[in-house]
Amino acid sequence: MVSEKTLEATEVLKEEIIKGIQEKKGLEITCLNLAKINSTVCDYFVVCHGTSNTHVNAIAESVEENVSKHTGIKPRRREGVANAEWILLDYLDVVVHVFQQQVREYYSLEDLWADAPVIHIED
Repeated sequence: MVSEKTLEATEVLKEEIIKGIQEKKGLEITCLNLAKINSTVCDYFVVCHGTSNTHVNAIAESVEENVSKHTGIKPRRREGVANAEWILLDYLDVVVHVFQQQVREYYSLEDLWADAPVIHIED
């Protein structure tokens, strides 16, 4: 059984991630709620894209800084920083995917989890 405190902490984490993305003008921010889907590794995927590797890196750095500043949490894992086509930040309960647009379209991550409730965040 998951406690209300844990759920609240996950929601705060998700909101701080979204604020970090918005601060650097991440595009088409989407939040997939995976909490009620069997065999998922986390509660949420937060997905967005940037216009270049510089933009993708800036978005990921902004997320890390904002989350650390407001929650004290650092990502458990960071992947893809070297080429910045798809950066993954793993916060355990929330996994962040920051893509370049063409890579996001190619992998179509949101379609892989089509049965998950989706929230589109206004830019």
